[in-house]
Amino acid sequence: MITKFNKYMMINEDSNLITYTGTIHFDPVNKTTKHNKQASWKRVAMIMFEGEITEYYSWFIEKKYGLKLNKPLRGSHCTFINDSLNDMKKGLGTEDEDEIEEVWNRVKEKYDGKEIDVTFNTEIMSNGKHYWLIVDHAHRQGIHDIRAELGLGKPYFGLHLSIGYAKEKEEEQSGYIAGYLKNEKPLF
Repeated sequence: MITKFNKYMMINEDSNLITYTGTIHFDPVNKTTKHNKQASWKRVAMIMFEGEITEYYSWFIEKKYGLKLNKPLRGSHCTFINDSLNDMKKGLGTEDEDEIEEVWNRVKEKYDGKEIDVTFNTEIMSNGKHYWLIVDHAHRQGIHDIRAELGLGKPYFGLHLSIGYAKEKEEEQSGYIAGYLKNEKPLF
């Protein structure tokens, strides 16, 4: 059974899936020195979600394990393009930087500001420091299709929604929790 809570969220009560509606943003504002240094040779696009999705899932981790996570710098988002221009050149079969820029701008014009539904598995994942929800594998095609228009394959880091990351002084506790999460049922 599917329950639609509002225009931005639907839950499939027969599984661990939840669908959020987000807005695609190409070339988001650079927030760090690293982003500024990479801006000349890398392209970025993400799906931004309204509301406090990351805070919601972070709350469960804090309540159950006592671990308060740092929030993602960009809020609730799924970065689906974070690739070098060289990756685009290889995928599109051209060395012409003007042509690459033209393709980027055409795809940007087509999708920037558009809404897209993204379905996540609600099982919280962790590597011991970072926590995230994965974009369900059966529901990735729309995002992969946008990447394909740019000559890009699947992203290096799988499609996901970052929930947050452990503070440096709590990384040992976070590593323990990550191991526990792998062996238990979802938090809710």
